[in-house]
Amino acid sequence: MAEEGRPRPWVLPRLSWATVLRLSPLLLPLSFAICCFICCYQFRRPQQTQLEPLEVHVAELQLNLTVPRKDPTLRWAAGPTLGRSFAHGPGLEKGQLYIHRAGIYRLHIQVTLANCSSAYGTVQHRATMTVGICSPAAHSITLLRLPFGQSCTVASQRLTHLAIGDVLCTNLTLPLLPSRNAEETFFGVHWVYP
Repeated sequence: MAEEGRPRPWVLPRLSWATVLRLSPLLLPLSFAICCFICCYQFRRPQQTQLEPLEVHVAELQLNLTVPRKDPTLRWAAGPTLGRSFAHGPGLEKGQLYIHRAGIYRLHIQVTLANCSSAYGTVQHRATMTVGICSPAAHSITLLRLPFGQSCTVASQRLTHLAIGDVLCTNLTLPLLPSRNAEETFFGVHWVYP
């Protein structure tokens, strides 16, 4: 006699071969229907799309000196008519670089003064090239401050975090003029990490 409070284990009844053979005409179509249902369900379910590689955000800019310099801000341009300059991802707004993807960027700049000689020595000594975030105003900060000293060229690079909507400004002390030569004066960014 089974003990009270203790359930009996569930046991499958043993089927004879004769019973299995009689049920096989029913089991075969039923198992086929179940397989078809599972396959159809898998094909109807939206497939996970493969992750596409992230688009690289990069810009290599050249000076746009089509207007006389009335303020210290340098204006930049990109495009096939300028040779090796381009902007893939970041945009240009009034000659300033506009960031469309947040992340860590490698920022680089080189500026060479036009008509640089020892005659400008005292002016060069006080001349400074700065790169910063000028907009939005709440986020404005100087990223690079490069004094010329007695040199005609300044160059630097750094990693920095930029947010969507940041506008990068580059300022050169007035009245100095930068060289228009694309191999002497250039500015760019390269997105390296989210």
